Amino acid sequence: MRRPFARALTAPLALAAAAVLMPFGHPTPAAADSVIIGGKPARSVDSPWVVALSSRSLFGGTRAGQFCGGALVAPTKVLTAAHCLSSEVLGGPVEEIRDLRVITGRETLLGPGGQEIPVREVRVAPGYDPKTNIYDMAVLTLSKALPAAQVITPAAAGDPAYTAGTAASVYGWGDTTGAGSYASALRSAPVHVLADDACVKAYPGVPIGRYEPGTMMCAGDAKGGRDACQGDSGGPLVANGRLIGLVSWGSGCGRADSPGVYTRVSAVMPSLADRL
Repeated sequence: MRRPFARALTAPLALAAAAVLMPFGHPTPAAADSVIIGGKPARSVDSPWVVALSSRSLFGGTRAGQFCGGALVAPTKVLTAAHCLSSEVLGGPVEEIRDLRVITGRETLLGPGGQEIPVREVRVAPGYDPKTNIYDMAVLTLSKALPAAQVITPAAAGDPAYTAGTAASVYGWGDTTGAGSYASALRSAPVHVLADDACVKAYPGVPIGRYEPGTMMCAGDAKGGRDACQGDSGGPLVANGRLIGLVSWGSGCGRADSPGVYTRVSAVMPSLADRL
């Protein structure tokens, strides 16, 4: 494991404010805290649909309050991981977070340019189960519309981008080493979509977690070394110009025998169709 609590099913890849007294009156548990492993700098102009979730009141100003990632799929809609909005990560109900924002158009979290847009509404996928991590998706409605040119199209069921062996890229501001070295600027890592049987073999169940092909997919590198990590939760996995997955969970960072597990966008997105 990356750490006993990191990217395991019980504590996925969001960045939790560990041991920080929250406004809800109790400390947030130590959940995952991540960065792209084996990646390289990415430019927001080339990937304008990548966004960061931020709350300075919960996570401080050092990294502009960033704690998860997301993908812009419509001018006012962002997809992210449902577990990013859990009480475990936020220290209380998401409805009580008054400064929840999306940072867009800015690869360096504290750099110039870009926008920080308040989130108007949060809707978690109806089937989401934090115990199994199925349906790990949520949609954020922004208070202001962004240009349509910044939107990425989600892949539909049966899209060739889901074929095993397809080259893909994962994006985020998470842990770049697996040892808590967080990125201040956006990074991406090249991975490949893996076959479901390989994912089932890697995650058969207890004690790590069970891979469920219906709502999950996995991706990685046959030799290891390229992966999402803590802090990358909710970030996009993109192949053939389509959004195919959202960073969800896994065991360790960059391990050949433990690929990253992602929410399968084509399977879960329809459950949120009334909000998109």
